Amino acid sequence: MLSGRSLASLRYRNFRLIWAGLLLSLTGSSMQNAALLWHISLLVPPDRKGLALGLVGLVRVAPVVFFSLLSGLVADAMDRRRVLLVTQVLAAVVALALALVSFEGVTALWPIYLLAAAGAAVSAFDLPARQALLPSLVPREHLPDAISLNSIMFQTASVAGPALGGALIAAGDVGLAYVSNAVSFGFVIVALLLKREVPRRVDAPGASSQRDGLSVAAAREGVQFVFRSPLIRSTMLLDFMATFLSSATALLPMFAQDVLHVGARGYGWLFAAPALGAFVTSVALVRLVEHIDRRGLALLWSVAGYGCATVVFGVSRSFWLTFACLALTGATDTVSTVIRNIIRQLETPDRLRGRMMGINMAFFQGGPQLGELEAGAVAHWLGAPFSVVSGGALCLVATGWITASTPTIRRYRRDGSSV
Repeated sequence: MLSGRSLASLRYRNFRLIWAGLLLSLTGSSMQNAALLWHISLLVPPDRKGLALGLVGLVRVAPVVFFSLLSGLVADAMDRRRVLLVTQVLAAVVALALALVSFEGVTALWPIYLLAAAGAAVSAFDLPARQALLPSLVPREHLPDAISLNSIMFQTASVAGPALGGALIAAGDVGLAYVSNAVSFGFVIVALLLKREVPRRVDAPGASSQRDGLSVAAAREGVQFVFRSPLIRSTMLLDFMATFLSSATALLPMFAQDVLHVGARGYGWLFAAPALGAFVTSVALVRLVEHIDRRGLALLWSVAGYGCATVVFGVSRSFWLTFACLALTGATDTVSTVIRNIIRQLETPDRLRGRMMGINMAFFQGGPQLGELEAGAVAHWLGAPFSVVSGGALCLVATGWITASTPTIRRYRRDGSSV
């Protein structure tokens, strides 16, 4: 069970409000992500399915990469709460537009791709502001706890969303999932409106609390900070390589329909399996993360485990073995994600945090989305199982290369040292 000390962040009203609002909102977003892939899979013939699903990654990653630095600048230069209010409203509009496309029976793919790109553009501004806001909600000493609780929140939503989405799709129409997501953004809007302002903290005595403006110089400063910090730079590269090579979420409709033959409900549970494994791991990490001394090695081993689980998933023809492997990918990815986030939040000054998060977003969202395009293209020509197996194997190769070439990562410890 979780101890009172492990839940220390929930004692703070602002964190508690936004945490609860995001839990409901992200549940809706996960539901929509699963519904969108299923929606596209129903509109294309079997021989074009892999490529059509893989293109979702391309249309999503382009806005993320294009806006990554600008969105980080906005998060540092403007009030992060107001930025989030705008992005939540715009995201709800995109969800309602997708629902309209579904209910009207539109069979063309381009409106769905266009709206997926619009949603990604909104998310590109939402994510840096949301993550950069976190350290202002709790004291610095409770930040690891808050990050772990955020992981629990995200994984709970990722389990519940696809499962609920699969049930809605099976019972009616994918449009119901889109509408549910639109409604869910209202909970975050209410939480942000109820948030109380607190004095802005700086990171250390003498550190500046002045916000930088929207300028080329400010953008350059953010880029220089990230790429001159070996620890932050290498964790971003590790994240990108692993997710680009082993991302296979877009292929799940193919496995559910053509390999495992489990239908919409089975698809919903397969889509939720990584989040289920991640949720269990997140609960454990709330208590354990502060006691992991060799955090760098834990990070590297978790990414290696992610690659191994992906390989077995690719060769499996059993629903339950596939489910277990997908759950293991979620578990190992959670260990990696929590450790990476702790490193980045603690090692980045508040005035640069939005820019760091914006650049990081291009890595950790760009990797999976480009990976889905790569996985879809390989599946189109060589089959879905080969795409998944080869991706997992290459993930292991990339992890070994980064381990050998970056001593800063493998030596990183709980106290922040790399010796």
